[in-house]
Amino acid sequence: MSSPIYQLQNQQRTLTLETPRVMGVVNCTPDSFFAGSRAQSQQQAVSHASSMLEAGADLLDIGGQSSRPGAEEVGPEGEWQRIEGAIKGILDAHPEALLSIDTFHHEVAGKALEAGAFMVNDIYAGTRDQQMIKTVAAAQAPYAIMHMQGTPATMQHAPHYEDITSEILTWLQVQLADIHAAGVHSVVADVGFGFGKTMAHNYQLLRELDEFAALNAPILVGISRKSMIYKHLMCSPEEALNGTTALHAWALDRGAHILRVHDVSEAVETISLHRALRG
Repeated sequence: MSSPIYQLQNQQRTLTLETPRVMGVVNCTPDSFFAGSRAQSQQQAVSHASSMLEAGADLLDIGGQSSRPGAEEVGPEGEWQRIEGAIKGILDAHPEALLSIDTFHHEVAGKALEAGAFMVNDIYAGTRDQQMIKTVAAAQAPYAIMHMQGTPATMQHAPHYEDITSEILTWLQVQLADIHAAGVHSVVADVGFGFGKTMAHNYQLLRELDEFAALNAPILVGISRKSMIYKHLMCSPEEALNGTTALHAWALDRGAHILRVHDVSEAVETISLHRALRG
């Protein structure tokens, strides 16, 4: 049986996921775990975005809040100050670009959507800010939700599950049902690699990623240069590109629809080769 073809759709634009898509990361933060993704000015953000779009990115994920373990949180005003110029600069230079806004503050999501962003990517899946889902529904925007055990400050303090795949699948099913009922119709699911998971948990989730097809929703995978790669290989995030590419191939083979990446051209090539393999 063939897999369903999903779409992400807002009031003006549609992105069809008949083939896996690449989401490039633009971090407007001073402390994201991979220095190569940081953009400290509007000019840097536009230059970084332009390079990613030229390399074949389908979406750009703009973030003003670091979610690495132990990261210091900033409020909505500070977060918006970090990304406002980047959104404007990127859309001025590339009006066709589809921007995802990586935030858990509804105020930031609302301003970004009004400024022309396509969708929202929320690591708390609406559980942190009770106005977030209402904001996304009012804009009729796509919404990516992620599973996380704990918070970025606490998530790696001895995470525990009885059966991680079953538990996260059930949690996402409940969240998806509630979000759909609230009027958000384009929803993407992210199992949250590295967010409240041990190394073994991460690899079990990747090994069993195809079980999340039961969600009847597109699956976003964010493993690019993460510790599940560089700690296992005993290297740094800067040296984890080859390992990232290998895991991207395995994620695609288990049903990933969107790869959230720091390195666009390598991800585009991986998707192309995977499609050739599948025929």
